[in-house]
Amino acid sequence: MSIIILYVILFGIMYVFFILPKTKQQKAQNLFITEIKKGDQVVTQSGIIGRITKIDDLVIELQLDSKSFIKVLKSSISKEASDAIRDKYFLEI
Repeated sequence: MSIIILYVILFGIMYVFFILPKTKQQKAQNLFITEIKKGDQVVTQSGIIGRITKIDDLVIELQLDSKSFIKVLKSSISKEASDAIRDKYFLEI
C-alpha cells in the first residue's frame, strides 16, 4: 500500500515541476500568436527578425528589409522583438 502512495506523490511532484509549467508556457505562446497584428516586430524560432505585413490563417508575411519579404508559419513566431533588438537591427521601413 505504501508503494502506491509513493508513486502518487512522485507523479504529483513530476506534474508540478514538469507538466504544469510547460502547459502555462504553451497557453501564453498561443495567446501571443492570437494577439499579433500587422506592424508588430517579431522574432521567429530560427532567429529571423522582421515586421509583420500580412496575416493569414496559418501564414504570416514578414518584411525583413525595404524590399525583402518572406512567408513563415504563424506557429514559428517565437516572440516580439525587444527594444534592444529593434534599435539595433530595424531600419525605418
